[in-house]
Amino acid sequence: MKKIVFVRHAKSSWELEVTDIDRPLKKRGIVDSDLVSRVFKILKFNPEIVFSSPAKRALETCEIFVNNLKISEDYIKVESQLYDFGGNNVVDFIKSLDNNYNNIMIFGHNHALTSIVNTYGNIYIDNLPTCGLVFIEFDINYWSELKQGETLKMIFPKNLKN
Repeated sequence: MKKIVFVRHAKSSWELEVTDIDRPLKKRGIVDSDLVSRVFKILKFNPEIVFSSPAKRALETCEIFVNNLKISEDYIKVESQLYDFGGNNVVDFIKSLDNNYNNIMIFGHNHALTSIVNTYGNIYIDNLPTCGLVFIEFDINYWSELKQGETLKMIFPKNLKN
């Protein structure tokens, strides 16, 4: 069995005149990352490694999660293939993972993650929202065998607010 937690980066700011890859989180994104990661912590999922897109907003989301989940920052690996908006590069990345990893987290972008969780999960999501989390389990032994799995959990910020 292999498990992946997919997290779309939280709400980012468009206020600064920076390149797309350098856009930071806005305050709402920081709050949502804190909220979703604290709710997710209850599941006691222990990733063996955490992968993030190099985009500032994805890395900042990742760092909030890692901090709240009490995961060592040494577990974070920044991967350029995850700075992908279509999904093919992310899928290729997953299929090439070291098979010694069974439990991973990926911080990335839309529309890539919406496409992937709909292709490989068994619950359709119209649009994975910012800071949305989807946890999928796969009945495979090798990442190269990636096929549809079972969506175990979805956590979206709007469902956690009054």
